[in-house]
Amino acid sequence: MSLVSTIISLAHNLGLGVIAEGVETDEQSRMLRLRRCNQAQSYFYGRSVPDHEIEKLLTNDHLPITVGG
Repeated sequence: MSLVSTIISLAHNLGLGVIAEGVETDEQSRMLRLRRCNQAQSYFYGRSVPDHEIEKLLTNDHLPITVGG
């Protein structure tokens, strides 16, 4: 956890945003939010979508993907 906190802090001090990859649990997601991680991505938030389904998703009023941050 201290390494993650250090990386997030360093990125923010450099004026960069932080995207966490591979978040697998609600606990990890909460920890990243508490440490002010800007965004996260993984199967925890939404499954991968084949390219032929993207247009259908984008034409709907919602996406089944939640972005943490």
